[in-house]
Amino acid sequence: MRIGVLALQGDFALHARALEKCGVEAVEVRKPSELDEVDGLIMPGGESTTLLKLIDAWDFAPALEKFHGRGRPIFGTCAGLIILAREVESPRQFSLGLIDVTVERNAYGRQRESFEASGVAKLDGGPIALEMVFIRAPRIRRVGPGVQVLAEHGGEPVMAREGRVLVATFHPELTDSTAVHRYFCELVSRSAIAP
Repeated sequence: MRIGVLALQGDFALHARALEKCGVEAVEVRKPSELDEVDGLIMPGGESTTLLKLIDAWDFAPALEKFHGRGRPIFGTCAGLIILAREVESPRQFSLGLIDVTVERNAYGRQRESFEASGVAKLDGGPIALEMVFIRAPRIRRVGPGVQVLAEHGGEPVMAREGRVLVATFHPELTDSTAVHRYFCELVSRSAIAP
C-alpha cells in the first residue's frame, strides 16, 4: 500500500513521517500523473489560497476529482479540508466539494491564537483520546446528512468523514500520536480490496 502526500505546500513531510510510523510507504505527490501511483492521498495544511493557486497552476483539480471518482480515499487537514469542502466562507472561494460540509476559514483567529486541546475521537476501535493542534484553523459550520462527525472540540465538529473522504480542522501530524493516520491507513486498505 502506498499513500501519497500532496507536496505542493504545507507540512507534507510530517504527514509522510506519520505514515512511515504506521508502516506505510509515503509518496510525495507533486504532479497530477503521480496520483496514479498511490492508493490514497493526504492533503496537508498550509495556506489555502496559496494551495489553490498551485493546484490551478498544475491543473490538479481534474486529477483529484478523477482520483476521488475511482474510490480512492482522501484525507484533508486544515487547508486540505478547505479545499475538499462543499462550501467555503470568509471569504468564499473555489473548493472541490468532495465532502458535504461548510467551513469558515481562519475561524479560530490568527497565528498567535493557535492552541492545543484534548479531545476524544470515535474511530473504528472505539473512543480514542487525542491531542489536537489548531493553527489558524478553519471551523466546520455545517455538516451534511451523509457526514459522520468523528471528533468534537467545544461542541463543534473538528474531524468528519463522508464515504472515503476524511477531514480534520486540526493537525494530527504535529503530535506523537499516529491514531488518526492509522485510521486513514485502514480506510485506504479497505478501499484497496473493495470491489
